[in-house]
Parts: sequence; structure tokens; C-alpha cells
Amino acid sequence: MSAVRIVPMRPEDRDAWMPLWLGYQTFYEVSLSDLVTDTLWSRMLDAAEPVFAALAWDGEKAVGLVHFLYHRNTWTVGDLCYLNDLFTLPAMRGTGVGRALIAHCCDTAKAAGCESVYWHTHETNSTAQALYNKVAKRSGFIQYAHSYG
Repeated sequence: MSAVRIVPMRPEDRDAWMPLWLGYQTFYEVSLSDLVTDTLWSRMLDAAEPVFAALAWDGEKAVGLVHFLYHRNTWTVGDLCYLNDLFTLPAMRGTGVGRALIAHCCDTAKAAGCESVYWHTHETNSTAQALYNKVAKRSGFIQYAHSYG
């Protein structure tokens, strides 16, 4: 593998981003609507939105993505960063791409004044957990969700 570059999302990256975004959905066995995808895309590129993204590039090929957002918190003065989505092509897993994407997210959030970065993963995603256990501490919190509709 050549040196992977992490580059913040640019308007011209949609065609490179889309297969990764669809691969992420396939991995989690979901199919999000075009409206959700188009809304996410516009938010990631809107400077007024607290939503950010970057792609990992191996040469001319996008091989991973990270999406993250900043938000207020009742326990801190500074914002927190939620690493919402992290995905690498299956062939790139274990090569350091995921670690580089996490580092990019953390460095960007720190530079923006965030006090910490956190994320979730599915309890069955042991491959991701192996990496996460090396780069962060488990919080011990269990997530609950209440959906509408």
C-alpha cells in the first residue's frame, strides 16, 4: 500500500464518496433514501453546518470515509465531536486506514476546540472494536434509541 492521504471532502469527490457510502450502508444492512444521502452531502459541504467529512485516498482511489459532527454538551464548556460514520473498503482493513481516519477526525476536532471525540459501533463489529480498543477508552455507556414512525 502506498501512503494513504486523508483529505477533507470536496465538491468534486461525490463520485469517489458514493461507493464508500453505499458500502457502509451495505455493511450495516440499511438502505438510506436519496433524500438522506443528498442532505448529508450538502451538509458536509456547507460551512454553516457542524458536519464534516474526509476521504482516505490510496493513490487515485478513495478507500475510506469518515463523517463527524460537533455539538454542545451539558457536561462540558466546549463542544464534543461525534464520529458518526467510519468505513474502509474490506481490502484496506487492518492496513491503518481506519486509524488514520480516526486520527484526522480527532485532530480536526481538537483544532476546532472540541473537548473530546466519541463514537458507537455495533456490538457484533469485533473487527472495528479491535482497532477502537487501541485508540480510545470504552465509556461503559449503553446506547438506547427511541425512533418515530
